[in-house]
Amino acid sequence: MKKNARLLYLITVWTLFAPLFSHANTTLPGDDTPPAPTPSITYVLSMPEPQTHYFEVEMQVKNSVAATSARRNRSDGQGYVDIKMPVWTPGSYLIREYAKNVEGFTATASGKKVNSDKVRKNTWRVYAEDNDLTIRYRVYANELTVRTSFVDIDHGYVTPAGVFMYIDALKAIPHRVVVQPYKAWKNVATGLKPVAGANYTYEAANFDILVDSPIEIGNHKTFTFTATNVPHTVAMFGDADYNEQRLAADYKRVCEAAATVVGEHPCTDYTFIVHHIPPGGGGLEHLNSTTLETNRYAYSTEANYKGFLTLVAHEYFHLWNVKRIRPIALGPFDYENENYTHMLWLSEGCTSFYEDNILRRAGFHTPEAYLGIVANDITQIENQPGNRVQSATESSWDAWIKGYRPNENSSNTTISYYSKGSVLGSLLNLAILAGSNGERSMDDLMRYLYAEYYKKQQRGFTDDEFRRAAEQIAGRKLDDFFTIALNTADPINYNAYFEPVGLQLVNVAGKSQDGYLGAATTVMNGKSTVTSVRRGSAAYTDGLNVGDEIISVNGFRVGDDLLRFVSGRRVGETIQLVVNRSGQLRELPIKLTQNPLVSYRLEPLPNQTAAQKALYTKWLFIK
Repeated sequence: MKKNARLLYLITVWTLFAPLFSHANTTLPGDDTPPAPTPSITYVLSMPEPQTHYFEVEMQVKNSVAATSARRNRSDGQGYVDIKMPVWTPGSYLIREYAKNVEGFTATASGKKVNSDKVRKNTWRVYAEDNDLTIRYRVYANELTVRTSFVDIDHGYVTPAGVFMYIDALKAIPHRVVVQPYKAWKNVATGLKPVAGANYTYEAANFDILVDSPIEIGNHKTFTFTATNVPHTVAMFGDADYNEQRLAADYKRVCEAAATVVGEHPCTDYTFIVHHIPPGGGGLEHLNSTTLETNRYAYSTEANYKGFLTLVAHEYFHLWNVKRIRPIALGPFDYENENYTHMLWLSEGCTSFYEDNILRRAGFHTPEAYLGIVANDITQIENQPGNRVQSATESSWDAWIKGYRPNENSSNTTISYYSKGSVLGSLLNLAILAGSNGERSMDDLMRYLYAEYYKKQQRGFTDDEFRRAAEQIAGRKLDDFFTIALNTADPINYNAYFEPVGLQLVNVAGKSQDGYLGAATTVMNGKSTVTSVRRGSAAYTDGLNVGDEIISVNGFRVGDDLLRFVSGRRVGETIQLVVNRSGQLRELPIKLTQNPLVSYRLEPLPNQTAAQKALYTKWLFIK
């Protein structure tokens, strides 16, 4: 009886006090406690004085407490919310410090001003107990690139990472943008989804999608076309002379050829934003849109026109390769720090491979022209000394500190993951074709990665997973590719890759007896100044420096034509230079060396076999 009485006592105590130990948000059967209110974020973007290059942003945060934890860390117990600005934008691997353009940050809660401090380079701490906050700030935007924002009296362009701030705990909720165009502007172009019944109002499912959706505001011209049953919009800013009907038809050809690689289009709509500005050139990919920069003469000649279509093909193919087929490091993104990967050679370089491959299958390049492009790609990397210093994987990893920060010595120590990656894409495609006897190609590898990791596992892949996938598709080990071509700076046996399609790579530059200096110069106001010196060249060995002003060669003043004093001289001949180095004249004897530059061409092997001819036809989409 004593034991039972004690048990009854414990049950009674627990019944009385258990509610005090339960979670505050727990809802029990019959509990009438209302659910926590849903948080929301809306940005109001205006540009009332575009000539000053300022965007004005009002960030309205509703019910922030509902999803914001650990807000009371100060000794006085005051709650706070941290508001952050990204430091970089995906697709452009450089810390750009967008917060440097922010000014006039203020915060109110329920209409009353509250205190805020800047606690990190990109973080403002708002001290408020209220669920509803309004943040206001201005962004200086006077750099028109595909990676930065710009506004003037003609138009506005928004790179969202550099304009819209975020709250870490609320990144996953929908983000709405209300655009208030300058009074003289009528058009907005963006990949964001419009909100029905609300002018110039758009919504993203989360902050990641908002960051991935640039916005063009102004009076740009637009045209549309449909490719693979997906509506496409092209927004054209700036003056340019083009045939809209032809351009729309050629966009369609490029887009439909690109879609054949994976065989499935992941978008319900797609937007091209095109800026025609001097000098132009460049693009940045997004989830269902892209921004392209070109000049107003992009359509004036066939060569220029194909060059522009190559840019279209590159950025468009990114909607598969990198936006969905991606290394595991490239999403979800850390917007405050570098996101490192060894595989930009795949994400960017193999997209460069596909840009020409797509134009070939769309009929813009003949088979002969395509062979010339492949050979020229190899020539380009083999003529760069840095190709013997840095591997493609190292180039990818060091993008953050080297790729976007070149200096006068970069060509001696680095190789671009774009150009090297394009060559590696060609070689991997050939290796898969040869390994599978023409049954499979790089397309099949892209399809596998898309199906397995993007659709099924909904994530990116590791370096090892990529290698296993490539070898599975090729049907054999690819040690030469992964061990040597990809992960070292050692010479590549190119002909081992081209032999199965009946070709050989030939250096047609020949062995010239003309001497080689190995220095590049620029001329300004009649002065010839050294801008780069090639590693291992005569200039490099004998001490010519970047920044030297070349005064004379063999006693004759150079002026603006250094090449005239060097060409025709023989290997081993010594020339006497006088240079101005930091205000002092120096005499430099330089012994000219052999020209190391190569020029490659792909030529047919003699006595090609039937198997080689069949694989060649498959490789180049010859029907």
